[in-house]
Amino acid sequence: MLDDVFWPGLLSITIMYLAVFFVGVWASRGAPEPSGEGDDALVELLLAGRTLPAWVGLLTMTATWVGGGYINGTAEQTFTSGVLWGGQAGLGYALSLVVGGLFYAARMRRMGYTTLIDPLEQRFGRGMAFALTIPAVLAEVLWSAAILVALGSTFGTIIGLDLKLSIIVSAAVAIAYTVFGGLRAVAWTDVFQLFLIVAGLGLAAPYVVGAVGGWGTIADAVTLSVSSPREAWSWSDYTVLLVLGGIPWNVYFQRVLSSPTPEAARRTSLLAGVLCAAMAVPPMVLGLAATQLTGADLGPGGDATLAAMTEQPALVLPYVLRYAVPQWVGVLGLGAVAAAVMSSVDSSMLSAASLLSWNGYRRLLNPSASAEQVARLVRWLIVVLGIFATVVALTYSSVSALWYLCGDLVYCILFPQLTAALFDPKANRTGALAGLSVSIVLRLAGGEGTLGLPNLLYPDPIDGIEWPFRTVAMLGGLTTLLLVSRLTGRMDPPKPAPLSGREAQAEGALAT
Repeated sequence: MLDDVFWPGLLSITIMYLAVFFVGVWASRGAPEPSGEGDDALVELLLAGRTLPAWVGLLTMTATWVGGGYINGTAEQTFTSGVLWGGQAGLGYALSLVVGGLFYAARMRRMGYTTLIDPLEQRFGRGMAFALTIPAVLAEVLWSAAILVALGSTFGTIIGLDLKLSIIVSAAVAIAYTVFGGLRAVAWTDVFQLFLIVAGLGLAAPYVVGAVGGWGTIADAVTLSVSSPREAWSWSDYTVLLVLGGIPWNVYFQRVLSSPTPEAARRTSLLAGVLCAAMAVPPMVLGLAATQLTGADLGPGGDATLAAMTEQPALVLPYVLRYAVPQWVGVLGLGAVAAAVMSSVDSSMLSAASLLSWNGYRRLLNPSASAEQVARLVRWLIVVLGIFATVVALTYSSVSALWYLCGDLVYCILFPQLTAALFDPKANRTGALAGLSVSIVLRLAGGEGTLGLPNLLYPDPIDGIEWPFRTVAMLGGLTTLLLVSRLTGRMDPPKPAPLSGREAQAEGALAT
């Protein structure tokens, strides 16, 4: 069995893991001592004391979406479906950061919130907020599990390691440094991991492009056409889902809320959108080049490798790094891919633990809990949720499908709720509950194979293209929330909405 292990790749990943771990530990020890009393220590753990250097904040904001799924998925989609679909994630998530920066970031930071759920609690009450915490936490945890499965599959196929061992070791490293340092450790490891991605994939791209005949061959392979109006409609629908569905995630708002000022939060999110789009270019180039590779370009056994790439397109990027570039470049590239995966796992575990500890325990169950108690619970929950994600990754083969369902619920449920809480002064708890119910019903009526639910309401797919029932569910929930809030305003008076920038300035002027 040991003869099948690709030892240079294993050594590279081991070194990368150790480096990531020590960067995380170093960042946690370099954290400034909390000053004063109260929640300073807790703010340090969850939001890095809102004192991250601007460039660190920018890179960790970029890493919100530029992780293992982003890098591998972009290469896979480019390889299987072309540039239009391959660049969709880069465009969608980049625009989500831009839209978040334009409309959400400064408003959230100005109010001094701690998590995504805080404005929902302020507007709709603790019970409603806790109900909305559930899909947010599930999405984060199952995303971690799905990433661990993908990482284990990569190690097993490309490096020859045991799947379960790969998952356990990867999870243990991410849990360890996240427990030590909280968001500050996560942010600094994000910086390190982004540099690794740029170096690893940036070095690999010229070799792969040269192997297929140069940039002219790559340019000839680019096509932006769609096969039908239905495909254009489907592409647009999924892009909207990525843009708007990429906003209501606590992993994003932890970065927003860690910014020192509202303007810094806005500026960081906007610039991160630009970097996020740029980071899609290397995996797109590699995925496009992979479509032009022949068996001869992949060395001994190249035809079998090419067939394996076609059968397992999710592993296109690791295959290219293993067989289509010089070994030292591939070794660095595989380490970079592993590091990208780690940046997704640690962020999600800290985000989920923060939501449960702050909004679940302190805000709902024990409002008198001290900052020290909550901080201790966050660390324990990072371990517990990390173990849970690992067990799910080791047990279920449908983790990705479960995550997509939770991603749908984030888009269909949390986006309309968060938008109404922040921007509609007439939104109330009754409207929020009605909107939540409509969103869930309309989404589940579209069917879900993971849960064995059939499509009960929408037209059947044509040529594999679905009716945009997710967007219907989101708009239905938002419309219901707005309408019911206005019909029940006298019975259930709305709580004050957060102030906009101009309103806050005007109020400050009146106070003086």
